[in-house]
Amino acid sequence: MTDTNSVSIETTGDEGFTGNIRLIYILYLVGIVLPLVGLVGLIFAYVKKGDAPEWAKTHYRFLIRTFWIYILYIVVGSITSMIIIGWFILLAALVWFIIRMVKGLNGLRTGIPHPNPTGWMI
Repeated sequence: MTDTNSVSIETTGDEGFTGNIRLIYILYLVGIVLPLVGLVGLIFAYVKKGDAPEWAKTHYRFLIRTFWIYILYIVVGSITSMIIIGWFILLAALVWFIIRMVKGLNGLRTGIPHPNPTGWMI
């Protein structure tokens, strides 16, 4: 006997990758307050990028590069924080990071590959 009211929901692999990528973006943003959460997002990005479709690989590449560039800015800002310029570097790095995450999430929402995953700018 079959239930005529049952609904079958099929998801494609692309929808799964969209959810994974969105989760990494969110983990990175939470990582601003809880740094270990950002590290979990990085590990997740490295693990998931191998079997991703090409459009998703651009987002994974963008996320991984953003993490390491942000760490570089944090290290430089921390070293130079003994002089006043370091505090400005740290503030600029934080703003840069947040803008990149918001733009990445917006691009993911529209369903397009990231246009410049290897860029350093916003």
